[in-house]
Amino acid sequence: MNNGKNNTINNLHKNLFNKWSYGRKNYILFSLGIAILIISYFLMASGSVNSFQSLVISPILLILGYLFIIPVALLYKE
Repeated sequence: MNNGKNNTINNLHKNLFNKWSYGRKNYILFSLGIAILIISYFLMASGSVNSFQSLVISPILLILGYLFIIPVALLYKE
């Protein structure tokens, strides 16, 4: 009796992940976006208040990560 329940659960997991719409490229792009966000927040925190890296480079990287790379990673279909 319990074996039938385990088979049903295993089939559910197989069907769920076979229909998963994200592939390897999606995960790579998403990881790249997260890495860019972490780097840009680190740059913002490590620079002085009015430095070039805090006022120019870091916001550009944040916009790039939030508005381009992560949405592309979520919307890209193979």
